[in-house]
Amino acid sequence: MSATRDFWLSCGHHLLDRDATGKLLVTDEFLKAYLARPELMPPPDACAAERSLHAALLIDPRQAVAAPRVAAIADADARDNWEMMIAWRDQLVKHQTLEAAYLEIIRRNIKIPHVLMAHLVQAILRNLLNDCDDAFMLRAAEMFFRPQKLLVQEGSITAIDEETGAALARHPPSPLLALLGLPATAEVDLLGDATAARYWEPSDRFDMALDLTAGRRGRAALGEVITRWLAHLFAIDVAIEPVAELQAAPWIWYVGLSADATHIGDTIWNDGSLDEAMRARLVGLYRLTFRDPADMIEKVRGEPVYLLAAMTPDEKLWLKPQNLVTGPPVQCGEAVH
Repeated sequence: MSATRDFWLSCGHHLLDRDATGKLLVTDEFLKAYLARPELMPPPDACAAERSLHAALLIDPRQAVAAPRVAAIADADARDNWEMMIAWRDQLVKHQTLEAAYLEIIRRNIKIPHVLMAHLVQAILRNLLNDCDDAFMLRAAEMFFRPQKLLVQEGSITAIDEETGAALARHPPSPLLALLGLPATAEVDLLGDATAARYWEPSDRFDMALDLTAGRRGRAALGEVITRWLAHLFAIDVAIEPVAELQAAPWIWYVGLSADATHIGDTIWNDGSLDEAMRARLVGLYRLTFRDPADMIEKVRGEPVYLLAAMTPDEKLWLKPQNLVTGPPVQCGEAVH
């Protein structure tokens, strides 16, 4: 990919190395980038213990840090931040790759702050999408690590980055959002053929809206991202296609891509029906087919798997990519190390 098509620079992908299989290797430079976070930068009034620890890790970010060294930090909030950082660093460096670290965190249900997990997911996505020049796929991939606010109007569904949306009311009106009948906001473009080139200017602004309406490019692009995610983490080849009619789906195996979607899937599994309120919250349904049935666990081999995405009652979408680790009926889940 040329420099003009680089994206998501803030995730620090350029600080990482890659092994022979294309997985991400942790570097000292990547670890040092965490030390620049405001939570870890010692303020002017920081104690000597905190300043000393920060300076030492800038020299050798992998050095062992004994618990008493962190306990000596005077400020309680700073101690908590450093305990979290050291635990996070240790989790990353004990694995051969970032992908392997991610899989262990999910499979063992290790409690990690959301901001750190989102950063890890973004870095892995940046790696597996390195050759992608499709702005629709990249914008759909943002939903794996950034919550979305959905605008539902007359059968259409438009996703806006939640953090961007929270700041919208503090800025002048946007022609796009005025067209959608929304309140005065910051400038946001709807991703389309005419605006796709702006995605890279820069992509870290996360300020482009994505049309998730059934039959539109955005919904299909999310399925394509999921296909790549599964191929990268598990070395499996699947086909994923959007499905329009829920009623026609044989319900043998399903994966909720959000907490609300899992609840909807459970409801269908238990009694086979949805009320209108639940049905209205379903914003995406996909059929997943394993190209090689041998990649599936035996009891459902050859059967389709259904993926669901659903918004919260207040029209937010919080995708959970970890459900794509624990949910699909994959025969062998140890594809990355």
